[in-house]
Amino acid sequence: MLNNWVVAPTCLPLVLRRCHTCASERFRANGKFRVNAHHKLIDAWLLVLCTACGETAKLTVLERVNVRSVRPQLLDRMHDNDPGLAAELLQDPVVRRRNRIALDWGGAWRLDTGGSDHLDRDVVDVSVRFAARIPVRPVRLIAEGCALSRAEVGRLIAEGKVVSAVRLSGKVSGDFTFMLKR
Repeated sequence: MLNNWVVAPTCLPLVLRRCHTCASERFRANGKFRVNAHHKLIDAWLLVLCTACGETAKLTVLERVNVRSVRPQLLDRMHDNDPGLAAELLQDPVVRRRNRIALDWGGAWRLDTGGSDHLDRDVVDVSVRFAARIPVRPVRLIAEGCALSRAEVGRLIAEGKVVSAVRLSGKVSGDFTFMLKR
C-alpha cells in the first residue's frame, strides 16, 4: 500500500542577505510590497525586515516595466500585500538571482505523514510530494516520517533496505518515492 507524505511550508522562509546597517544576514518577509509608478513605467519591490535591527530592505520584483505589460491581477495582489504572492516570488529563481538572495527554510516547513499506521509494517512504500520547492535531505524526511534516527536511516541505505530512484544523500526539493524494507 502506497503512503503519501507531504512536505508543506508553515510560514515564509528567511531571506539570506547581508544587512547594510548591522552584521546580520537574515531578513524576514512579511508580505508587504511597495509599488511606484513613473508615468507609464512601474517599479515594484517586496519589503523584507532585518531580524536583528529591523532595517527594511527592498527586493526588486519589477523594474521600469511598462504598466500595460503587467497583469492587472498581479498589480492588485501587490497593492493588497498578498502573502501568497510573496511566497511565490521568494521561490521564483529569477527574483532570487536578480536580488542575489538565498532562502533559509529551517523551521518553516512540516512533514505530514497522514498518521502512524505505517510504522509497524515490514515494507513501507512512500510517495513524498512537495507543496513548495523546499530543499530537504531525504534522510531527514525518512527519519522523521518513520520515527528512526538519521544514523539508522543511513545504515539502512547502506544495507540496501531503503531504495529510491533519486539520490538519497543530497538535498531534494521535488517529488520522489522510496521503499523501506525492515
